[in-house]
Amino acid sequence: MNLALFDFDGTLTTRETFGDFMRHAVTPRRRALGVPLFAPMLAGYKLGLVSGNRIRHHVAAFGFRGVRATHVHAAGERFAAEVLPGLLRPDAMQRLAWHQSRGDKVVLVSGGLDFYLAPWCRQHGLELICSRMETRGERLTGRYHGAQCVGEEKARRVRESHDLAAYGTCYAYGDTHEDEAMLALAHKRYYRGVEIA
Repeated sequence: MNLALFDFDGTLTTRETFGDFMRHAVTPRRRALGVPLFAPMLAGYKLGLVSGNRIRHHVAAFGFRGVRATHVHAAGERFAAEVLPGLLRPDAMQRLAWHQSRGDKVVLVSGGLDFYLAPWCRQHGLELICSRMETRGERLTGRYHGAQCVGEEKARRVRESHDLAAYGTCYAYGDTHEDEAMLALAHKRYYRGVEIA
């Protein structure tokens, strides 16, 4: 059996989905308060001065601290069913289906949140490795549960959950520097749809 590791945002989708989900899941009042608060940080991110990790950390903390987990899980189910289908890249989804048709184990490895990725993966029959938010009682703390699943953390979690030597060929698909450590695990690496050495 072979193993296929897919990034989600920008690899299977046409754009990043974190911001879309935050707009979908966070209350209008918090969104209104957050826009001016995070405008400078977002500008810094677009200029390459602020890391994606940092902005996701702060935005998630602001948007989810104290919110009932059931509310955000329900928003994730809706987002997976109603929004994600319109953001998928047909060619990338065909490649994913090709792996499934061959009987390969297909794993989504993403910095995105389990709220929407877990229902989407269930629908498509995929394993999931991703970022998660911490819950205390019935409410979210606004903190990540462990490290965000990006960069070296992607590779670490893949190695932790899968014996790579047990697979004939390992394929990996990504589109940014946050995927490079995961791509390095594979025999066959695809960056933005093109095979690389």
